[in-house]
Amino acid sequence: MSEIGAIILAAGKGTRMKSELPKVLHTINGKALAEYVIDAVHDAGIEKVCLVIGYQADRVKENIHRAVEYALQEEQLGTGHAVMCAKDFLDKVEDVVILCGDTPLIKGRTLKDVISIHKEEGYYATVLSAKVDDPTGYGRIVRDSAGNFRRSVEDKDATDKEKAIKEINSGMYAFNAKELKAALDSLTTDNAQGEYYLPDVITVIREKGFKVGAIKLDDDREILGVNTVEQLEAAGDILNKR
Repeated sequence: MSEIGAIILAAGKGTRMKSELPKVLHTINGKALAEYVIDAVHDAGIEKVCLVIGYQADRVKENIHRAVEYALQEEQLGTGHAVMCAKDFLDKVEDVVILCGDTPLIKGRTLKDVISIHKEEGYYATVLSAKVDDPTGYGRIVRDSAGNFRRSVEDKDATDKEKAIKEINSGMYAFNAKELKAALDSLTTDNAQGEYYLPDVITVIREKGFKVGAIKLDDDREILGVNTVEQLEAAGDILNKR
């Protein structure tokens, strides 16, 4: 089984959108945010897709016009917990890409490149990163003196020195599905937000002696998430210029 699948996290309400509509159903040019992500996944040659849904789950199902599987996250207890809800899906694939349903600018070509590097380098966990001017709110990528990936630390748990790092965790990953599933079992909520953090599984996988890496994207706009109406408009402008 050399198959690769994708899990797209789409369970959140999106309170900053100031709307009752689930965040991933907000549209750009008549197409839901999550559908842009699903299409990018398909463009990368990935056919097996699982959407993790929660807030207004039935409404999301009704409005996503793509052939995908669904997993339900009844309580939102963090990104790690969201992937736990899709554990059964991990048994169906060898590697898995994990994406956010509110990032409509990610390109299929980028995902294809990431998967290639993930496989060629023999990584068991790969995080997509980007260098940004203002990293506030994002997890930071910590590298060693040789430039190798060490860990990802959440903004709220970062030291002042780590907060000064401009390379951020995009929230997009590629994993060996079997090792991801095993690592999920060791997640705890012992952190500033009391949630299950997905980046913590990278540390678990690395400590088992498996190779992990971080791939820095050339265009940081591809990882832009949509959390506000202003960001929705900005993403629409970028898509229209493309």
